[in-house]
Amino acid sequence: MAAAPKDQVLIKVVAASLNPVDFKRALGYFKDTDSPLPTIPGYDVAGVVVKVGSQVTKFKVGDEVYGDLNETALVNPTRFGSLAEYTAADERVLAHKPKNLSFIEAASLPLAIETAHEGLERAELSAGKSVLVLGGAGGVGTHIIQLAKHVFGASKVAATASTKKLDLLRTLGADLAIDYTKENFEDLPEKFDVVYDAVGETDKAVKAVKEGGKVVTIVGPATPPAILFVLTSKGSVLEKLKPYLESGKVKPVLDPTSPYPFTKVVEAFGYLESSRATGKVVVYPIP
Repeated sequence: MAAAPKDQVLIKVVAASLNPVDFKRALGYFKDTDSPLPTIPGYDVAGVVVKVGSQVTKFKVGDEVYGDLNETALVNPTRFGSLAEYTAADERVLAHKPKNLSFIEAASLPLAIETAHEGLERAELSAGKSVLVLGGAGGVGTHIIQLAKHVFGASKVAATASTKKLDLLRTLGADLAIDYTKENFEDLPEKFDVVYDAVGETDKAVKAVKEGGKVVTIVGPATPPAILFVLTSKGSVLEKLKPYLESGKVKPVLDPTSPYPFTKVVEAFGYLESSRATGKVVVYPIP
């Protein structure tokens, strides 16, 4: 093996998870800022450190780690992603895997839970405020609900999903589960301090926010005053959330079809692209 770059860690991949950014990348949505082909896909990784660069201080060989490999999701993401036997990562995007989580569970978390966290911070959610989550049963939405309730101390969490997924929303901590197939959230008399749009409906989201409230979205284009943002991956956020994960207050949510073996990656991409996934699509085992 070649020497590891100074601030990088070489990881034996145990499990990886897919995110919408993976299939959007494959479809060329951001090819102008993407790294050159050929590329190995995959942002989220969980695995074991097999080598460390000379300037790495947080990790040693044998450590169990997880993270989102790409600090900037859409600008020059790594050509050597997590859907491989080995991958390299900058130290700053990784964290120690919580001991109570399996590699499958850990792989499901980084991009989704960090995106949920960054959006709630940008929206200035704080104790006593109310929040409406659009797309509460998806990879990011399941974590927005849990973080809003258990980390940010929201007084009321409302969330939208289809009929069969409403019980899941309540289990995760939603006080109000809204069936979007039967009612329009923007027509509810109740308005919210924060609306977090994980589906791409800011035109409606802006009608559900209180005067002076905040709307954030991860799916553009954004109708003002909604703010569109793209995650900056940081291992420090995973470390901050570790106590909530270890106590079980915040839980990984895996789609019932997970995990997909490495030989079924194409099927996993297809399923994710259908927008029907509940929680996360994980690939395991990786050869």
